[in-house]
Amino acid sequence: MFWILPVGIPELLIIFLVALLIFGGRRLSNIGRGLGEGIRNFRSGVAGKDEKAIDGEESQKSRS
Repeated sequence: MFWILPVGIPELLIIFLVALLIFGGRRLSNIGRGLGEGIRNFRSGVAGKDEKAIDGEESQKSRS
C-alpha cells in the first residue's frame, strides 16, 4: 500500500521551484489562474449557482 507522507513547507517550496524552472513564470501564472477559475466554476456548479445557465434559460423563455 502506498502511504502519503506529510508534506511540509520546505517540500512545497522545492516543488514550486522545480515547477518554476520547468514551466517558467508566465506560464506558471497562467496555469494557476486557469486552475483557480476551474475550481471556482466547479464550486459554483456544485452549489447550483450557475448564473450563466440561469440567465440563458430566462432569456430563451422570454423569447418564446
